[in-house]
Amino acid sequence: MEVMQVLHMNNGEGETSYAKNSNIQRKIISATNSRLKEAILNIMCNNNNNKNVPESIGVADLGCSSGPNTLMVVSEIIDIIDETSRKSGISFPELRISLNDLPGNDFNDIFRSLPSFFHKVKEEKGAENCYVVGVPGSFYGRLFPQKSMHFVHSSSSLHWLSQVPLGLGTNNAIMSSLNKGKLYISHTSPSDVINAYVSQFQNDFSTFLRSRSPEIVPGGRMLLSLMGRSSIDPTIEDGCYYQWELLANALSNLVSKGLVEEEKIDSFNAPYYAPCPEEVKIAVENEGSFMIDRIETFEIEWDARVSSNSSEDKILLSRGQQVAKTIRAVVESMVENHFGNEIMDDLFSVYGDLVDDYIYKKKAVYVNLVVSLKRKE
Repeated sequence: MEVMQVLHMNNGEGETSYAKNSNIQRKIISATNSRLKEAILNIMCNNNNNKNVPESIGVADLGCSSGPNTLMVVSEIIDIIDETSRKSGISFPELRISLNDLPGNDFNDIFRSLPSFFHKVKEEKGAENCYVVGVPGSFYGRLFPQKSMHFVHSSSSLHWLSQVPLGLGTNNAIMSSLNKGKLYISHTSPSDVINAYVSQFQNDFSTFLRSRSPEIVPGGRMLLSLMGRSSIDPTIEDGCYYQWELLANALSNLVSKGLVEEEKIDSFNAPYYAPCPEEVKIAVENEGSFMIDRIETFEIEWDARVSSNSSEDKILLSRGQQVAKTIRAVVESMVENHFGNEIMDDLFSVYGDLVDDYIYKKKAVYVNLVVSLKRKE
């Protein structure tokens, strides 16, 4: 699986689109607002020395996606900068905003939303020196010129790996059979599979840090939130672990109906890893360019008590089916690439039923890691 070519959130504004099924991600962004404000104030105030406020501030949102959440962080940053500038009696600085995602992202949707966004900023803040560009490409590599960024943000993105862990690709029948019937790490996964995932995460996260290091000015900040887990043991039923289990079970259900070949399940391994705080700390310390200000975890329910945007869905959809729509909007592009388009409706219908059963019996929450970093000076 070529992750860079295949992975993207569902485009458009249809019923299975990310635009209509990204309330979980919105709540995650909202939950980190206090840390966002803390990072921007550190950049603006620079130890309460307003004379050193940058005249031009570079901001990047990595894994920005498209839809109603895309400019949410940017709007919050503008509010913080505007409030701080007014209180300090300084002019609103030039703001250079870079929105990054993989090439399959619906950048056209973002660009169409910009005229109204700029108009709102001008009307409410009087600021005309905000500039927004789209930057397609993988954040597991260089994206920006040297020392051009003061703040880098990423939410709900860094749990995606650059590739399926080495040795677990579709062409490796031996390793596929080791993780038989599973899409991700499971309690039945042998150590070879687990080690492949751990190694891929460490390599990818280290590459991410090395790529950002020359791009961020000394003293600049990063705020990263990603799916994670609280336990050191990756086979513990924690966070998103069981969502991948249920998706594997839904596919097995379709095998029994003759709609999916069993070998197809065995040869699929998700390019995903939910780390624990200790694994993030190890990667940051080994890379050496950044200091950890904070690393925290918080939980959010699978359905986050948020209903669909569709009034019809509010009446007809169970909690499990609403969760299924959220997951489908995120993973459908790569699942469809491997299993084919024909089974998608059946797959996520079965998956929704399995989620209903699961959340009736157990507490179903995502575990999110929030990592605040400072570029060493």
